[in-house]
Amino acid sequence: MTFATRNMECLFGSCENGEIRLNGYGEIVAEEWDKTGEIRPEISLDAFIIMPNHIHAIIAINNYKTEGAVLRADRQAKERGLGRRRSGSLGLIVGQFKAAVSKRINELRGTPGAAIRHRNYYERIIRDEVDLGRTRKYIRNNPSMWREDKFHK
Repeated sequence: MTFATRNMECLFGSCENGEIRLNGYGEIVAEEWDKTGEIRPEISLDAFIIMPNHIHAIIAINNYKTEGAVLRADRQAKERGLGRRRSGSLGLIVGQFKAAVSKRINELRGTPGAAIRHRNYYERIIRDEVDLGRTRKYIRNNPSMWREDKFHK
């Protein structure tokens, strides 16, 4: 999963010499990510990186037998404009995480309700161990590639 800040604003910190330096807003993101894993027994958190203006993460939905059906239900709801997501779905998990981050950052900035992130997020299913390893490596190496990153302004 990847999501970016609104207008690609470097809101979460900076990246210097291949190292991420989180600011207070970036620390909020890290705290809320940890909380997401603590309060949701149906998921496992894997690789995760907070970049200055976006986040990359791997989330495993532990009930793999229904994962495809839950993702399809989310997409069908979006396509029909229903906006409601099934409990335990990736869309609901990400939406609640993003809402918690936005609320806390906006409280600190004194900007209640302001958009700090793009409305949507990018997702893809990791199909096997090779793909998982490749994705973990991409996330881990993202700071060293910051200057070439498509999210870098």
